Amino acid sequence: MLKKILKIVALVLLIGFVVIQFIRPDFTNPPVNAADTLENSTQLPENVKQILHRSCADCHSNETKYPWYSKVQPSAWFLKDHIDEGRHELNFSVWNTYEPRRKKRKLDEICEQIEAREMPLPSYLWIHGDAKMSDEDIKTLCDWTKAESAKIMP
Repeated sequence: MLKKILKIVALVLLIGFVVIQFIRPDFTNPPVNAADTLENSTQLPENVKQILHRSCADCHSNETKYPWYSKVQPSAWFLKDHIDEGRHELNFSVWNTYEPRRKKRKLDEICEQIEAREMPLPSYLWIHGDAKMSDEDIKTLCDWTKAESAKIMP
C-alpha cells in the first residue's frame, strides 16, 4: 500500500514538473538607450567597467545574459524575480534618467553593499563564481563610487 502511494506521489510530482516547464517568464531584455547608460554618462575607468560588467550587469542592467537554468522551472521564476528586483533597485542602463540625489544615494549604496558582501548575491555566486569580488575589486569600486558621488551637485 505504501509503495503504491509513493508511486502515485512520484508520478504526480513528475507530471507537475513537466507541466510547469510550459509556464515561462518573459526574459526579453528591455531596450537600451545608449544616452541613458552609466557608461555614457559618467567617467567609467576600464577596470571599474570590467568589475561592473562581470559582477553586477546581469541583474542591474537591461543587458542580462540569461544562463541555461533560465529555461528550467521553477528556477527561472526565481531568477526572473531577482532580475526584476535588481533592475528596480539599480539599473545601469537607465542611470542618466535618475535625479542627482538618487545617483548619489545609489553610489553610496553600491559601496556599502559590496563592502558588506551583500552584493553580488550569494545565491548568484553559487553558479557565477567569476562574479565574486576580491578585496581589490571592492576597493576599486568604492574609490570610484566616492569620486563619482563627489562630482554630483547636491
